[in-house]
Amino acid sequence: MRPKAELHLHIEGTLEPELVVELARRNGVELPTFDTEEIRARYDFADLQSFLDIYYDNMAVLRTEQDFHDLAAAYLRRAEEQGVRHAEIFFDPQAHLTRGVPLEAVFSGLSAALGDSPVSSALILCFLRDRGAEEAEAVLRATLPFREQFIGVGLDSAEVGHPPSLFRRVFDIAAGEGLRRVAHAGEEGGPDYVWEALDVLKVERVDHGIRSMEDPELVARLREERIPLTVCPLSNVRLRVVPTLRDHILPAMLDEGLMVTVNSDDPAYFGGYVEDNYRALRDELGMTDEQLDRIARNSFEASFVPVDASP
Repeated sequence: MRPKAELHLHIEGTLEPELVVELARRNGVELPTFDTEEIRARYDFADLQSFLDIYYDNMAVLRTEQDFHDLAAAYLRRAEEQGVRHAEIFFDPQAHLTRGVPLEAVFSGLSAALGDSPVSSALILCFLRDRGAEEAEAVLRATLPFREQFIGVGLDSAEVGHPPSLFRRVFDIAAGEGLRRVAHAGEEGGPDYVWEALDVLKVERVDHGIRSMEDPELVARLREERIPLTVCPLSNVRLRVVPTLRDHILPAMLDEGLMVTVNSDDPAYFGGYVEDNYRALRDELGMTDEQLDRIARNSFEASFVPVDASP
């Protein structure tokens, strides 16, 4: 199995139905069903918003430091089994603060799990774009006492109607704190969202970015500046961004010389972890070992934390 880095992974999106049930029972949270297969059967999404509705419902079981530790530890065990040498992990503090979960519980639980794993890892704090720029700035300031426990900031959640430019100020503050910067753009939103992420937010990586291919000038810039794109193929299919994996534009992105990486996004919901994405690209899209090796090399080059990529 080829070594790889994973750069687009939402820790809340690794919450498998079995852990949903375990944590619900631990914390006395009532669920519509405690049958894991019934929970999993709900994961038939029409679009991003229909996914987010279930995603946030399940997140209600995360209450304590131990819950966040167990969540991250479970992901890191799977990541190690799938050849991940390094993971840069997104987390959404706003989604927990609004439920009354203290930041201390989130940071302590996640950081303890990261420290216990042989997989190199780091945290990236994401802002929920649908909750607005003012709240994003407030949460950034609230998390600065934990500054040593995360390396960067990102922008996620529902893309359309919440362009990157709205978040200029909070990204400027993050840059002033020495934080790395990424943003979801060009998944549902068009190439203009990618331009804004680059020019207004000054991001160093674009998460998703597949709609960049609609704009030749943008493609040329991404190629010339070697800006990484963290593509999530199985996610794109499950959220109906592309009809089937065979329709995915990833091979064309490679042909254009773009620095593409492959990642799992929210693997508990989208049918596979990162090696499952690589395998699907080989088996269903016919991508060659040479192409997949190139993607894996890109993942280490695009990571913010240097790590040994040798087998």
